[in-house]
Amino acid sequence: MKKLRLTTKIFLGLILGIITGFLLQGNLDLANTFIKPFGTLFLNLIKMVIVPLVFSSLIVGTVSIGDPKTLGRIGGKTLSYYLVTTAIAVFIGLSLSYIFSPGTGLTLPVDAVQEPAKAPSITDTVLNIFPSNPLKGLVDGNILQVITFALFLGLGATALPKGMADPFTNFFKSLAEIMYKITAFIMTLAPYGVFALIVPVVAQYGLDVLLPLIKVIGVVYLGCIIHAIAAYSVTAKVFAGISPLKFFKGIAPAAITAFSTTSSAGTLPVTIRSVRENLGVSEKISSFVLPLGATINMDGTALYQGVCALFLAQVYGIDLTGAQMFTIILTATLGSIGTAGVPGAGFIMLTLVLQSVGLPLEGLVLIAGIDRILDMARTAVNVVGDAACSIFVAASEKEIDYDIAQGEVQF
Repeated sequence: MKKLRLTTKIFLGLILGIITGFLLQGNLDLANTFIKPFGTLFLNLIKMVIVPLVFSSLIVGTVSIGDPKTLGRIGGKTLSYYLVTTAIAVFIGLSLSYIFSPGTGLTLPVDAVQEPAKAPSITDTVLNIFPSNPLKGLVDGNILQVITFALFLGLGATALPKGMADPFTNFFKSLAEIMYKITAFIMTLAPYGVFALIVPVVAQYGLDVLLPLIKVIGVVYLGCIIHAIAAYSVTAKVFAGISPLKFFKGIAPAAITAFSTTSSAGTLPVTIRSVRENLGVSEKISSFVLPLGATINMDGTALYQGVCALFLAQVYGIDLTGAQMFTIILTATLGSIGTAGVPGAGFIMLTLVLQSVGLPLEGLVLIAGIDRILDMARTAVNVVGDAACSIFVAASEKEIDYDIAQGEVQF
């Protein structure tokens, strides 16, 4: 009997978790007490490797690029790709909301108020990128600060005379390889972790909270699917000759993990392994592009923000002008860069988008109940987008192994 691939096992864990969750509706204590802890353990294991993996791999990636001009070129391509695809994602979200009008006919419950978390200002976001105490940033797991410190260390190492930085570089190369091995072990537990994470979600929400808002959920999921096909698979095909089927099969382990964990940062170890072993992206490119993407590439989040903004405008009977639509696109695109790759961060940044066009924040109560359901789709899209960007940059820099990229999926 042919041995099942890890991707298949993860998918089976997801399906079995959904079925079990429906069976346990009304018995949430059982799901939370005996099943959810295994999912939490899986998440903790992934979180355990995030900071050392991002830190070491980004240093190695920066040093391997070496030339500051090359680093600037690759960084420019990465940022440009993320910004363009994010703007496209918001546009798709707004267009689908305009076509399907998910908010028409819904009314806000009387006295319903969702107290919004304060969205950070642009100034605070920029200042927070640069750590006053880099060790605190590492301990706290502040990914933006970890990335910044790693980039400075990598650039500093490349500026030293030849050979002087070799001990430093070799240490972090070894650390990165150790993290990859640990990640490979953790991924063998992924089917069980995914099962344990999805069961309590389905057991808690079921269909009761979905039915009244099924249109907005459908629009977000449809938008995510369209964006993944139109933007990401086209990128893989046009720039690297990778078929859409091979691309989605290759990134499936990361996408399913992201769907279950709702954390781009938490999925990063799986994303790195997927693009290297299944899509042929070099270590040099993946070590640089993917950690950045886990922090600043939030296409799914931006799409969700566009859908929710227009949805709430329809609920309140507010007609948005063309200028306001453009403001939503701009705010969601730039705001997504400041969205941390952790569960629920997109909901916090939604307040920034609503405020930018004067929409009532009380409407967040309609989104709050289904945010976890929406978060699963948008996080999966974020991660698939990271992979597509790494393919785009690697192809333009001739850093793809086409024997791997066009071969069989490895795990």
